[in-house]
Amino acid sequence: MSAKYVFVTGGVVSSLGKGLAAASIGCLLESRGLRVNMMKFDPYLNVDPGTMSPFQHGEVFVTDDGAETDLDLGHYERFTHAPLSRDNNLTTGRIYEQIILKERRGDYLGKTVQVIPHVTNEIKNAMRKVSANGADVTIVEIGGTVGDIESLPFLEAIRQMRQELGRENTVFVHLTLVPWIAAAQELKTKPTQHSVKELLSIGIQADILMCRSERELSSEIKQKIAAFCNVEELAVIGAQTLPSIYEVPLGFAKQGVDSLILKYLHIEAPAADLTRWQDLVYRCYHPKDEVSIAIVGKYVEYEDSYKSLKEALTHGAVSQELKLKVTWIEAENLESKTPEDRDYELQLEGFDGILVPGGFGKRGIEGMLNAIRYAREKKVPFFGICLGMQTACIEFARNVCGLRDANSSEFDPASPHRIIYKLRELLGVEEMGGTMRLGAWACILQKDSLAYRAYGVTEISERHRHRYEFNREYEAQLTAGGLRLSGTTPDATYVEIVEIPGHPYFLGCQFHPEFKSKPLEPHPLFREFIVASYKNRQARMPAGSRTEAVAAQESVAAQD
Repeated sequence: MSAKYVFVTGGVVSSLGKGLAAASIGCLLESRGLRVNMMKFDPYLNVDPGTMSPFQHGEVFVTDDGAETDLDLGHYERFTHAPLSRDNNLTTGRIYEQIILKERRGDYLGKTVQVIPHVTNEIKNAMRKVSANGADVTIVEIGGTVGDIESLPFLEAIRQMRQELGRENTVFVHLTLVPWIAAAQELKTKPTQHSVKELLSIGIQADILMCRSERELSSEIKQKIAAFCNVEELAVIGAQTLPSIYEVPLGFAKQGVDSLILKYLHIEAPAADLTRWQDLVYRCYHPKDEVSIAIVGKYVEYEDSYKSLKEALTHGAVSQELKLKVTWIEAENLESKTPEDRDYELQLEGFDGILVPGGFGKRGIEGMLNAIRYAREKKVPFFGICLGMQTACIEFARNVCGLRDANSSEFDPASPHRIIYKLRELLGVEEMGGTMRLGAWACILQKDSLAYRAYGVTEISERHRHRYEFNREYEAQLTAGGLRLSGTTPDATYVEIVEIPGHPYFLGCQFHPEFKSKPLEPHPLFREFIVASYKNRQARMPAGSRTEAVAAQESVAAQD
């Protein structure tokens, strides 16, 4: 079978959900027995998002091969089984970097290097490389918005792909906005019409329109859009905002998105099996209770900074038939004015569990240490990830082992007790990101540890993104104080997991487990953290009491 592609573009405004739409299409095609691969092109000039601020770009997702990628690849991995690597996310910066290197080597034989054909050829070659791994369909998302200068080379490349491969091997899916105008009390289709016209002006006719809206599209609205945008009415898909993102594939399936794509691509496939997704969505909407988690972080005012983290917590909660209630706490707000000041405890009371996620830099560290101390002393389930593990070690060294000046060399290079330090700083690499430990690393777990009970195996592989490591010169002092180093790399160089035995759940890991959690396959550490947090909730609640969440859900179930 010839290589087949689905190209996903967006118009009118950004943040319409192209990544989620592309992932949902991949999910539907997989449910029909097809192998899919996913790809994202980002139009910015950064080589990758690794050095970009979380407030600018949101989360940096990491693949097994150590690529720092766009957060949409997280959606792709959660919704599909596509094998993703650095080849699945390319930026304008990386493409231009490759072209300039070729030009300097003389690969173009003295020719004038231009956007067409050299840049577009590079883009097309990248797509062909990804599709060559045996996928039946490759889904390619173009970042940005139609009409942006930055996106034009990518749009030109996919236009050429249709010319070269034919209509039976390419499908164009375009996301647009159908806004609700409150003053007029109606949905307006003009932004969608203009977006499709803009796409047509560069030679691309959309095959399927996904219309983002806060309200359901009537048949009259769909007819109007179909008529003005030159698509069949069945190809006008309502993409209404839903309470759970995991309902999106089911909503698209009801409207026949997968059948349309298969028809346009001339593919015969079995009927979709979405039983597990339907069960997942049912559990999302019918929890038996709720669990409240406080996330004490550095970038909480922009939740996309912790996209995979929030989803991994949701996966753990739904697996236990629980509704997740997250409270985002800015770490700086928990800092003490004096050593005796414990006002931060008031902000942390009442939560079932406390999580401290990753991050870089000194800001908010003292607040994180206070949150960890509270969780340790009050026996509140605690989960520390990356920086969260490092700060847990520092807190333990200071407040249990008496090393008052314990710190990380990231925050205080002159600290007399560098509990956390840059083990690989002798590499002498100056480029940002050059000294980072990235991608999948093996880890050996100690038996009878909390981590071993969660995973059920002694060797695991997890993804990393950090520079600083636990300093094993302090291992004897901290383990004598009661800290357990329950996971290390096979060569025992790096410490991967720390625990406090006897605590309901106190675990810190140097890696990022959230990157490997899926809605149908919750990550073991998140699942067990939720289980421990819910036990804490039950222990604090009066016998026989019912939460408002339970009562509300019973009411909904009764109406169903």
